[in-house]
Order: sequence, then structure tokens, then C-alpha cells
Amino acid sequence: MKQKLAILAIVLCQTTTIVLAQSPFAGRENLFTTPLNYVAGFTSTPPVIDGNINDDVWKKAAWTVYFEDIEGDLKPKPYYETRMKMLWDDKYIYFAAELKDPHVWANLTKHDEIVFYDNDFEIFIDPSNTTHKYFEIEINALNTIFDLFLAKPYRNGGPAHHEWNTPGMLHAVNIQGTLNNASDEDKGWTVEIAVPFTALSMMGYTAPAPKDNDIWRLNFSRVQWQTDIVNGKYVKKKDAKGKDLPEHNWVWSPQGVINMHLPERWGYVQFSKVEVGNTLPQFKMPYAEKQRQYLWLAYYKQKDFHAKNKRYAQTLKELGMQETAIDVDGTKNTLSLSPTAKGFKITITDNKSQVISINNEGLIIK
Repeated sequence: MKQKLAILAIVLCQTTTIVLAQSPFAGRENLFTTPLNYVAGFTSTPPVIDGNINDDVWKKAAWTVYFEDIEGDLKPKPYYETRMKMLWDDKYIYFAAELKDPHVWANLTKHDEIVFYDNDFEIFIDPSNTTHKYFEIEINALNTIFDLFLAKPYRNGGPAHHEWNTPGMLHAVNIQGTLNNASDEDKGWTVEIAVPFTALSMMGYTAPAPKDNDIWRLNFSRVQWQTDIVNGKYVKKKDAKGKDLPEHNWVWSPQGVINMHLPERWGYVQFSKVEVGNTLPQFKMPYAEKQRQYLWLAYYKQKDFHAKNKRYAQTLKELGMQETAIDVDGTKNTLSLSPTAKGFKITITDNKSQVISINNEGLIIK
């Protein structure tokens, strides 16, 4: 009996070791959930940008799933529903969003005010899928816009360039109820935005207009503040010290942490030249995206290592990562780390055509 138990213990130990070996992302699962995807159909008939999203062409476009908390399963489901849909043509990418809310309010009216101090809807666009040179557009129920460009994320020292103003953008809001009227109950509000591809340009960078089956990284967020009604007006709820309670962040594709400025966590949008209303192609995760997961794992480990040791690791072994071949979709890949004058460069290659790197600023280099 003792011999059988000993054998069983060895088997269980070996099984556990195998499971752990197959889970290099253990402990960081929240940062390695698979981002959501959406296939945007082409339209020969552009929607009318008036905030009313019941145009015939919009009816042909698929809704996303309802938004979740930015941290995903770590937090409860949002108590109000949010969803959106997309279209495109040769000049614009179109967005329509539906935000259910029994109490629609907004106060900010000036362009480039910090719109997320109101409840808002936000769009994040990374055309190059490098996590650098991306765009953000926010809109509130008063149709006030806050738009900005980031050459690189805040975590890498990237300041926000508020001087980018989305030239040629069309936008409108429709309230299903009455705005700023606390005495009644509303259904919510809808948003409609058309962004010209030519507007996605700043500081010498111009995003090329998408082609059939091109994939961009995008995400969408809804900021929702908790409010009370005081003397017939909406007032943000306070904590015991009189400070506004933190806002809710509800998103299309969960980030895993409370930070929208991790572009590697955004969803995938595939542009299809198939006319909306017809059967669109199925999204397939690109092989290169699966390679990148190992680059991001090493990057996060490097940042943690630097925070603890005030320097970057010189080898993968220092990061606790095996310097051995990695299997990506059945293909042998090699991960390597090279110190640089400013930090580091981590590269993954299948020794064929796919060579991708990431540096200490989180820039993906194809």
C-alpha cells in the first residue's frame, strides 16, 4: 500500500511539474487573456452622422458583446449595458455606441476639457499595432470631444499631445430621455462618430488606410461615475473624506488592470471589404500575435526586475525564463535578450520569416 502511495505521489508530482511547465504565464493570467475581436464590414452607403444609430446600414452591422469591467472577471458585471458596432469605407471608420443609463448627465462643453470627468464614451486606436503612436477620442452626452495623440504610452514616459484634433471628424449624440433632468428616468444615449483615415496623422506619423483583411488594435471604454441626486441635481458620490468615489471603467475587451493605456491588451479589429450585411470572414488570430505573448511576458518581468534591482536583467535566466526553444502553434521559436545602451531588446524568431522584437520602451519592432 505504501509503495502504491509513493508511486502515486511521484506521478502527481510529475503531472504538476508538467502543468506548471505548460503555463509560463502563471501568476499573470489577467494580462494574458485573449483580447476580443471584431470584423468590420465595408459599406458603400455611409451612415448619416446624427447620433441616431437606426440607419439601415447600421442595422446590418453586428453589435459587440456587452462591455465588461476593465479588470474582467476580477470585478462584478457593469450594472448598465454598453455595446458598439463598426463600419468602414474608403475614407472613414465609423463607430456607433449604445449606452443604457436611467440618468443621463454631462457638464463639460469646451473642446479638450478632460471629458472623462463626466460620464463618457472613449475610443482608442493603434493602427500600427506597435503600442506606440496611437490615438484616443472621448465624447460625453453633450457631444463634447477630448482627443489626443500619444507617441508612446504613459508608462514609457509618453506625454499626451492634446494639439491633435482629429481633423475632419464627424460626431453626434442622441439622448433617449432628457439631459441633466434628475426628476425623470431616461433610457440612455447613443453616439455616432466618423473618423477620416487621413486624420490619423501626427508628429510625422501617418497611419495608412486599411486594406482588405488588415488588422488594427482598438478598444472602447465607458467611464461611469456614481451619483446622488441633491436638490434636483446630479452630484458625484463621495467617500468619508469628501473625495469623489472612483469611476467605473467598462470596456469592450478587458485590460486585466485599471489602465487603458496598455495597447497590447486592446482588441483586434479586422477590416473586410465584404459589404456589410453579407457573410463576413471569420477572424483568425495571427501567428505573430501568439509570438508576441512571450515578448510581453519577458517585458513585464524586466520591468518588475528593474523596479526591484534598479537595473535590467542581462539574461533571460535572471528573469527566471528558460533559454530554450518555445513552441508557438507547433513551430519552434527562440527567445533571446540583448542588453542595449538604454535598456534591452528581446527578440523572438522562428528562424524563418517571423522575427519580432520589443525594447525597454514597449515598442514592438517587426
